[in-house]
Amino acid sequence: MPRMKAAARPTEHDAALAQQIGHRIREARRRAGLTQQQLAGERYTKAYVSALETGIARPSMVALSYLSERLGLPPSHFLDEQTPAWTRLEVDMQLAAGEWQAAADGYETLLNDSMDDQIRAEVLRGRAEALVRLDRGREAVAAGAEAARIFSTLGRSSEEALSRYWLAYGLYLSDAEADARSMLLTLLERVRSGLKVEPEFEMRLMIALAAVESRVGNYAESLAHLEAARGMADDLDDRRRAMFLFNLAINYRETGDVEAAIRTGTQGLALLRAAGSSFESAQIENDLAMAYLATGNVARARELAGEARREFEQAGDGRYLSAVLDTEARVALASDDAGEAIKLARRAVALAEESGNQAVQLGAMLTEARALRANREGAKAESQYAAAVAIAREGHVPSRLRDVLREWSELRAEGGDHRGAYELTREALAVN
Repeated sequence: MPRMKAAARPTEHDAALAQQIGHRIREARRRAGLTQQQLAGERYTKAYVSALETGIARPSMVALSYLSERLGLPPSHFLDEQTPAWTRLEVDMQLAAGEWQAAADGYETLLNDSMDDQIRAEVLRGRAEALVRLDRGREAVAAGAEAARIFSTLGRSSEEALSRYWLAYGLYLSDAEADARSMLLTLLERVRSGLKVEPEFEMRLMIALAAVESRVGNYAESLAHLEAARGMADDLDDRRRAMFLFNLAINYRETGDVEAAIRTGTQGLALLRAAGSSFESAQIENDLAMAYLATGNVARARELAGEARREFEQAGDGRYLSAVLDTEARVALASDDAGEAIKLARRAVALAEESGNQAVQLGAMLTEARALRANREGAKAESQYAAAVAIAREGHVPSRLRDVLREWSELRAEGGDHRGAYELTREALAVN
């Protein structure tokens, strides 16, 4: 599923706490003799400060640090640490600021305290989201399921639906795509039947369904969900709209519309660069490299992949670095440098396995097998295809398994093993 970080909104329970923070910001601003525009500075807007002061919005820790510095006060002045309830709000703000690990740890600590069912369910839902952001799907499933159960018992349908969204996301990360799809479709039907949840929830469900369909190789269905959501994405902020376009571009490329993939991906990249989001920009650069490679523009693909790799190396993110190394291996193979392609693909496989990125691991194994074929190392290629088939079976992605079996059958046919090629082709046709 796409990593789109939405701004957190105060729940009914902590709305009063958000208003208290806003009241303290307003009092401090007036004492300092500043207007809302002056307090906002160049980073924020007058409207954002106004929303904070009235409790409509809740500041992230980053925003609170910035505003408190301009007011000459420590952030703790606005967060009354002597009141236990403020700890909850502070953890919520860690989540809103994208500090996923801190939020997950904070929610886990809060769960040790005595609290009523409503608060416990809210904390569990927050923990489920934080765990999803950390790719810890199985833990997110447990938290999301308990939150949904409690909200259902309390008759809080909207909050139950939000909990089930994160539960479905956890199922997706746990490779239970069928269960995730079923839950998301049920939620979408409930929303379209009148269930009132938060704004953009219907769009989020369609994007999530697109991710599930893409994971199992149903690219046309995935693209249909994204196209249906496209009109709803117009009101997103630049960063989230860019990530929506990124996911749309991936699906265009997978369905063969490379020109649309390049056009859409370039639009998303421009938005992210303008927002200064270098890490997300690198994700789009890597996908654009794949699109340009499909058009035969190897030079542009190499340039974009190199830019993405430098960003991921600097960030120390093995999960995304493995993906761009596979892209660079494919670029090397397209440049008839099979030896370099083999080295890059092996690095990608090792990093993907280490970071638990099974989809990239399979892709890089295929790239290495193709490079070995090009380097006339048939026996090693045979072994690599066998390993790739095992990974494809484990991942329960029929379309990928069929592709690997067909490539493997081609290798056997090239080597004169027509019986072996026939057996693999027959197995590919039988894959459901």
